[in-house]
Amino acid sequence: MLSLDYTPGTPRWIDLGSPDTAATAAFYTGLFGWTTEDAGPDTGGYGFFNLDGKMLGGFGPLMDPNASPAWTIYFGTDNAEATAKSVEQAGGTVRAPAMDVMEFGRMAQLSDAQGGEFAVWQPKANPGFHVVNVPGALAWAELHTSDIAAARAFYPSVLGWSLNDQDMGEFTYTIASMGTEESAFGGLMPHMPGETATYWLPYFEVADCDATVAKVAGLGGTVIMGPDTLAGVGRMAAIKDVHGSVFSVITSEMPS
Repeated sequence: MLSLDYTPGTPRWIDLGSPDTAATAAFYTGLFGWTTEDAGPDTGGYGFFNLDGKMLGGFGPLMDPNASPAWTIYFGTDNAEATAKSVEQAGGTVRAPAMDVMEFGRMAQLSDAQGGEFAVWQPKANPGFHVVNVPGALAWAELHTSDIAAARAFYPSVLGWSLNDQDMGEFTYTIASMGTEESAFGGLMPHMPGETATYWLPYFEVADCDATVAKVAGLGGTVIMGPDTLAGVGRMAAIKDVHGSVFSVITSEMPS
């Protein structure tokens, strides 16, 4: 599960680039009951998504007009420059070098060796999101990739992860953690039929997967998979929002 102990290497923030932030805000507030907050006049239209008054992520206009709308997961680091350098050494790409985000922290925009985009966050005034795992908040981060072996080499070298394979019958799922079962925060997933791009997929916890899915079409989104139940994990669905950004929702199965 995700945690708020802000361990380097674990997810620390998530945000969404959008061609129409008003439409994006309407979709997610309608789907999850989030509220929005303007980050201020010097942030270029950036805003925060909040859940019960606690920050869970952000959203803002696309900085590159040629970029596709997408969620970005930020992993914690003590040194954004050093992590960016290690990404290059591991065969990845620095899309935007380490930079200050006002007094909040430092960030760098990166890609793994297969083109999977992510970012890192070096905290200052803002350590990261303030709520996880509860309904409406981020609960899991999953990489979909054509090359599991390459991802298994890349991410431990740049973010210090431990990886553990689990036999899921038709495929092997790789759990990412910081060395203990309790610190697991995400996984590596081989491409499903029809997938070609490598990408990170955020999972948001919901109280009732089916009830959440039932809202999607009315808000302008699309359900692209599910709802389906995976024994021992939960009931989940994959969704495209009003601009095509992909994410998943899950009603996690609680341990007995």
